[in-house]
Amino acid sequence: MLIMFGGLPGTGKTTIARKLAMRLPATYLRVDEIEHAISANLGQDIGTAGYAVAEALARSNIQNGASVIVDAVNPVPESREAWRAIAAESAKPFLAIELLCGDPAEHRRRIEERQADIPGFRLPTWEAVVTRHYAPWADPHLVIDTARIGMREALANLETEIDATVHAWRASQE
Repeated sequence: MLIMFGGLPGTGKTTIARKLAMRLPATYLRVDEIEHAISANLGQDIGTAGYAVAEALARSNIQNGASVIVDAVNPVPESREAWRAIAAESAKPFLAIELLCGDPAEHRRRIEERQADIPGFRLPTWEAVVTRHYAPWADPHLVIDTARIGMREALANLETEIDATVHAWRASQE
């Protein structure tokens, strides 16, 4: 199965995706880490190279029978569709999850108080988050507002949705 997390920085993608990857288990791919490693070694703007590397890793892991969890902003429909296409071409179930923080004051607090967990990684400022291009989602997906529910409830909701997605996928294969 391919599970894709998207959402602005500070919404809880990394925290929830990591915990879910351990519970399933699944291969965890974080685009921030990939992009940081590439740009730190090249010393230049890498454009969409981080997403391309993550897509290749997701494809090879899924084809080897592993479930994959992708943690990325996925700000545009094209990035979201790429993950869906990988699952489709691999004939595996796909679940898209958008995390948001519906309380602007809480979202800002998270952005301003968090610490980088990747050595040398520069976290975005609140201004960078609120001015970032982030296209609305039109495709089917699960939305989780991390300002409204806690980690335990979010993980329980995700596990229920994963089970339903896998069940529906298996039924469609028969």
